[in-house]
Amino acid sequence: MGDKNGVALEGYDPVAYFTDGKPVKGSLSLPRAIKAQTYQFASAEQEQLFEKSPAKYEPQFGGFCGYAASIDKLAPVEAEYFEVLHDRLILQHNKKAWDLWDKDIEGNLKKAGATWPTLSQHKAL
Repeated sequence: MGDKNGVALEGYDPVAYFTDGKPVKGSLSLPRAIKAQTYQFASAEQEQLFEKSPAKYEPQFGGFCGYAASIDKLAPVEAEYFEVLHDRLILQHNKKAWDLWDKDIEGNLKKAGATWPTLSQHKAL
């Protein structure tokens, strides 16, 4: 999910979640537009990794909250509530969503996967 300017992940580098294990702010000088969203990267190396495999690094559920998707809703995310699960980046809205997601990760992932095709057709928040 992008902001009003189409910047995804609040400007955080999607690759850093995988390589650094934490959110890292991207650089305005390293933008890359994919599917009407602009991703920013912390380094040219991170951008190259993304270029080689964008589907791997793009956040699951369009960058919306995984828990919200599991209950058939769309919600924005906070960068620090994330996990890499089954080699995909999944973000959460806040601590409450994180805790609810964590109660049944695989079940919630399955529910979110089932609702996502319909949810993905909705306009962004």
